[in-house]
Amino acid sequence: MSLRPFVLLSFILWSSLVSGQIHTDTLKINLDSAERLFIGGNYMLLAQKYNIQAQKAQEIQAKLYPNPNLSAYYSLYNTETKKFFPFGQGTGGGEVSAQLSQLVYLAGQRNKQVKIAEANTRLAQYQFYDLVRTLKYSLRTDFYNIYFLLHSASVFDVEIRSLQQVVRAFEEQEGKGYISEKEVIRIKAQLYNLLGEYNNLRTQINDQESELRLILQIKNVFITPVLDSSKLDALNPASYPVAVLLDSAYKNRSDLQIARTTVEVSRLNYNYQKSIAVPNLTLALAYDQQGSYINNLTSLGAAIDLPFFNRNKGNIQSAKINTEAYGALQLSTEATVQENVSNALEKAFATEKMYRAIDPKFSKDFDRMLHEVLTNYEKRNLTLLDFLDFYESYKVNMLSSNNIQFNRLSAFEDINYYTGTEFFKP
Repeated sequence: MSLRPFVLLSFILWSSLVSGQIHTDTLKINLDSAERLFIGGNYMLLAQKYNIQAQKAQEIQAKLYPNPNLSAYYSLYNTETKKFFPFGQGTGGGEVSAQLSQLVYLAGQRNKQVKIAEANTRLAQYQFYDLVRTLKYSLRTDFYNIYFLLHSASVFDVEIRSLQQVVRAFEEQEGKGYISEKEVIRIKAQLYNLLGEYNNLRTQINDQESELRLILQIKNVFITPVLDSSKLDALNPASYPVAVLLDSAYKNRSDLQIARTTVEVSRLNYNYQKSIAVPNLTLALAYDQQGSYINNLTSLGAAIDLPFFNRNKGNIQSAKINTEAYGALQLSTEATVQENVSNALEKAFATEKMYRAIDPKFSKDFDRMLHEVLTNYEKRNLTLLDFLDFYESYKVNMLSSNNIQFNRLSAFEDINYYTGTEFFKP
């Protein structure tokens, strides 16, 4: 392949990668604004809010008393007088009777149902908080990842442009014998390799963009995260003692609150099932016109089941076993908390050490030398190997630096996630 078609092809490939996104509008947004969009528009959060409202409605229902029951009877046909709906007393009259009954819960069943409903509302609220915590963790991780991936993409942009410039210079000297074919092939190979890596990077960016758009519930935009570098640099894992982090985790971890509330609900259900073993009482007020031993009888009655065969034994045993099972899960969750926090803090210190080992002048020095190396190579003051070695070192080191910074922020975000508290926020 001659140089001119190669230059045109590489330029087309690179341009298509740069402009390959279908989202032409760009949204530059900082983390606070992104989180406000998330809280206000995420459909999963909205659905969970409806669930909380539904549970509160169950509280209202649990507080209601059972309705009284009214039954009435009137004679349909008198076989002696051959009349329908007979009226009056005596042999030719009819019969009228009525009863008003009311179910009365015993053993505090109603209050126990109310407590279960209230506990289920708290459980729904903690599930909402846990969903917020999880989605916010994903939002921030995607936000940081896109930020540094775009910085890495700019490294490829610089190198691709530089190599295209070199190839164009070679094109001008083609046929004059100044450039060896071997040297041209090496430059082409390096450029194609960069284009391939750049394509993979753009795919990764697009995947992260898609996930972030779903969390924010926005469409047809390319999100460009904005971060304050001074705030990033000021983060310090030693800002809070481990005891403070652990205490916050035990108090604020929504998944731990869910485990505790689930145990509470199971205990309340166990008490409720035991109360069901006590039969409920039905009180009744009745009137009978002439069907009893006297006319116009008014009577007061009571009815209750005799608990000879069914004392709700199976449900009681099942509720007890569930309480013990959920208690074990709570202990497991509590045991996980300390390990989560300790591991996240250890990770934060390790990434912080790597970050602080980076020379602040490193990036600026590399950027300055990049232009000088290109100029010197074009003037033939550098060999091809030195030129390509520097460009490869530049790419590797810049990508490594971006990766270290992303891992550092991710470690701080892990601490926030595992403590359930926003201790670190750039």
